[in-house]
Amino acid sequence: MEQNKPQTEQEISQQAAVRRQKLADLCEAGHNPFEITKYAQDAYSADLKQEFADLPAEAETGKIVSLAGRMMSKRVMGKASFAHLRDQKGDIQIFVKRDLLGDEAYAAFKKLDIGDIIGVKGEVFRTKMGEISVRISELTLLSKSLLPLPEKFHGLTDREARYRQRYVDLIVNPEVKDTFVKRSLILKEIRAYLDEKGFLEVDTPILTPFEIGASARPFYTHHNTLNMDMVLRIETELYLKRLIVGGMDRVYEVGRIFRNEGMDPKHNPEFTTIELYQAFTDFHGMMDLVEEMYKRLALKVCSSLEITYQGKQIDMGHWERLTMVEAVKKYSGVDFNDWKTDEDAIAAAKEHHVELPEVPTKGAILAEFFDAFVEDKLIQPTFIYDYPVEISPLAKRKPGDPAFTERFEYFIDCTEYGNAFSELNDPIDQKARFERQVAERKAIEPDCKAQVDYDYVTALEYGLPPTGGLGFGVDRLVMLLTDSASIRDVLLFPTMKPID
Repeated sequence: MEQNKPQTEQEISQQAAVRRQKLADLCEAGHNPFEITKYAQDAYSADLKQEFADLPAEAETGKIVSLAGRMMSKRVMGKASFAHLRDQKGDIQIFVKRDLLGDEAYAAFKKLDIGDIIGVKGEVFRTKMGEISVRISELTLLSKSLLPLPEKFHGLTDREARYRQRYVDLIVNPEVKDTFVKRSLILKEIRAYLDEKGFLEVDTPILTPFEIGASARPFYTHHNTLNMDMVLRIETELYLKRLIVGGMDRVYEVGRIFRNEGMDPKHNPEFTTIELYQAFTDFHGMMDLVEEMYKRLALKVCSSLEITYQGKQIDMGHWERLTMVEAVKKYSGVDFNDWKTDEDAIAAAKEHHVELPEVPTKGAILAEFFDAFVEDKLIQPTFIYDYPVEISPLAKRKPGDPAFTERFEYFIDCTEYGNAFSELNDPIDQKARFERQVAERKAIEPDCKAQVDYDYVTALEYGLPPTGGLGFGVDRLVMLLTDSASIRDVLLFPTMKPID
């Protein structure tokens, strides 16, 4: 077990001093590795292993290749040595023989450290032990690693260090890279799906002129030239719907979003969402789109509609659809339709020990019942639709039932993954809802700087067609499809408090 002990700071500093001296010696001898600007790499480890998978033991290929990467191990045995080189696609063994490389170059190889970046040229062969290897005829030190790699950089105790020093995490734990390769694949597939459906990818401003009345808290910054405070966006919605007004009927944005709020395994202050808007459809059209897209992603990324997430089997091939009223009745036994007044709802909440919202109306209390009784039951993919108007300021009211809106959220493993509306396109209703939202915020927080986005209301006055809109978090989706427990595992550089 001794080799798994973490290195002490003293040991690291001693090793670092030795490495710096090696660098000084190289520079003095006219071999400064940092002066090298490029290396002609023409092959990769995994490709060679695949190409020569059927090569018998001790067989030669006659193929000469140039590889470049980081040296991850080294076994010096007199006149011949073995090492492992890690490149973009994996690891491969290299065989270094003094007679072939030459005395001076072999002596230089023996002085190399684990972590050094090297370029090698040689012939591919299979060893007696059956490992595809490269017999080296040339070796070049391309970059000197001045700090030793940690012997152990995994497990819960070092999780914080892994997030802070992702570059070390990626070197020492190569499986971590697989998550981010999959993340890239997920984004590529989503874009391909939406592009095929005729959506246009666009960019909208990250810096916005003021805080809107939404409950999410923003980050503020200052624009020196304009001498005005600006806000980092908390959504991409209002700009995207302006584009629908302008006649761009199907648009989406992969948007970086910033919210000055709490941090936990599912929340980071900056995160990625995709919002999309489609003219002439409604929230049912968005439901169909979500189900089709998520099935496609599961098959592409996980090769199955049955996926495992944190020990649970999730069937991405089957999606249940329930109204919020139906879901609350199913899981709590309480029927919203029995409440005639807000007072009835308040009494029911007290009876069932449900927390009262800041503004205790029937609709807002229904949403609290949902949070208390339903959300933690929704393990399999489920659409919950017909949300109360009080908690849906941008969704269109249900025809014939104005207390509810044409809105859904969808849940997997007791977690909300996305939100969609039949978009509110009545400018008079929208203006009144915005003004009420801002007034309620200011009643609770007198110092808040929230304003009504009257320019958006003006856009609606020119005419927004019936539109379906959807927003979902990319990071949570990546967590689901890579079986990652924390959002920090799917962000290359999560937000961290400085050590000092």
